[in-house]
Amino acid sequence: MLAAMSSALPSASSQATVAARDGGDACPGTLRLHAADDGALARVRIPGGVLDVVQAEALADAARRLGDGDLHLTSRGNVQLRGLRDGCGAELAGLLDGAGLLPSPAHERVRNVVASPLSGLDGRGVRDVRAWLSDLDAALCASGPARELSGRFLFALDDGRGDLTGLGADVAVRAADDDALVALSSLDEVWRVAAHDAPRAALLAAEAFLDVAREAGARVWRVAELAVPARVLRRAAERRLSDAGVGHTREPAVTDRADAPSPGLTGDALCAHVPLGRLTGPQWRELTGVAARTPDAELRLTPWRGVVVPVRGLDAADTADALARLTAAGLVTDAGSPWPLVGACIGRPGCAKAHADVRADAAGTLSAAGRSPLPLYWSGCERRCGHPRGERVDLVALPEGGYRLTVAGPPDGPARTTVLTDPSQLAAALAAMTP
Repeated sequence: MLAAMSSALPSASSQATVAARDGGDACPGTLRLHAADDGALARVRIPGGVLDVVQAEALADAARRLGDGDLHLTSRGNVQLRGLRDGCGAELAGLLDGAGLLPSPAHERVRNVVASPLSGLDGRGVRDVRAWLSDLDAALCASGPARELSGRFLFALDDGRGDLTGLGADVAVRAADDDALVALSSLDEVWRVAAHDAPRAALLAAEAFLDVAREAGARVWRVAELAVPARVLRRAAERRLSDAGVGHTREPAVTDRADAPSPGLTGDALCAHVPLGRLTGPQWRELTGVAARTPDAELRLTPWRGVVVPVRGLDAADTADALARLTAAGLVTDAGSPWPLVGACIGRPGCAKAHADVRADAAGTLSAAGRSPLPLYWSGCERRCGHPRGERVDLVALPEGGYRLTVAGPPDGPARTTVLTDPSQLAAALAAMTP
């Protein structure tokens, strides 16, 4: 279906214009670039984080020719290209379109789909969600109403292990035996549908959100922002499902949560964490080189700024060699590393709003602090761009210098905040604030 769709590209601007909420969704994409202090920024949507080797090489080529040479992973398994030169928008779009990364220009910013990255590789999930991923992406790109979704709207396809529960997706699909559970984020119930109907049901739920937002006259980007009674959204979704002939029943939502892939070898997957989500050109070449030696010949980018390489078909010696090469390239393949619990926004000098070089501070204090009992997220300003959900320690740079530390625990837990003037004292501050 995707290959049959038109790939004609609209004109691509070389710089972004930042729009207010009242003026439209300003979320960056491939065809709408964002102006940052280090040059223009493109956000390339990669449904499920899945790239074949040709696509991976095209991204690296674009970063090298047009940007800063690195690939920046996002918390949705997408890739950002930074430091793009002026006037490169059309060239960038052509490069990515040629690799099949722009199947529908009208939908390029709404193809936000995360999927369980170890699905089909470690034997833990209920079903492999790859077919769901392909079908949902095709249906999304074929939907006229879906063009109205914002660049922030998120779909999640969970293979049954619960690893995507904590990501706050607007529409989540979870495998359950021969069925699927479809959820909208603001409801405490899910719809059970036949597994083959899951991708269509997910799209119908998203279109129901658009129906309700339109009828309410609300300009909102996420389901949780929609200020209507839950029953209104539920009825709209069930009307869509019924009209489309999708059989469904209602039941309580599932709330358990599994962990992100652990660095190292897991089943038929080689998992590497990328410190602060920034992949250099040589690191990317090592990853694509490993993928090219496997029958799957693909990479899976994770929402936790990691990369999974399926290694089915590689013998033990080749797998051990691949693991050693990734480790030597500076990627994290040790499950005991503190890096998977550390994240940061871009900070200075890439962002004019940032009060500190948060990435340098995070890296500089990591060895002193050791492995934190909770995830750490460093933000250059109060906007806290990209900060994760759930329990964590937020470190927000202050205009006058230093950081404000806040332990973000369960909603009913006590707030714990302190000001850290010397980042080298992070370990002591964390010890005083966390159990």
